[in-house]
Amino acid sequence: MKKIFGVVILLAAFVCSYAQEVESGPMIVFVEDAWEFGDIHQGDKVEHTFEFENAGTEPLILSNVLTTCGCTASDWPREPIAPGELASLKVTFNSAGKIGMQNKIITIVSNATNSRERIKITTNVLPKTDQEG
Repeated sequence: MKKIFGVVILLAAFVCSYAQEVESGPMIVFVEDAWEFGDIHQGDKVEHTFEFENAGTEPLILSNVLTTCGCTASDWPREPIAPGELASLKVTFNSAGKIGMQNKIITIVSNATNSRERIKITTNVLPKTDQEG
């Protein structure tokens, strides 16, 4: 009986130490992972700022932010983000030459335990309006 109890205690200690290893490190958590601009007109430039937190235990470092086309740009922090700290990522969409529903995915590459996170923006691009005169 003592051997079984000893094995159970040893197994529990192993499981607990493994769980602590998995949860340590930086972790990126977005406040929102999608933004809908609604209807805009061709040629409009719109932007939205996505806020996120380093919910992990070590500094978070963003190494790259990838967009699906040249019509989408991003401005993101280059310095490490401390555990518990909030930061933001600004996304700009240029609708020049676009028409109809647009769905753009932005991929954030970092040293986080969830190393590739995705956020998205959507909008419906209407034809230009003639407001001259």
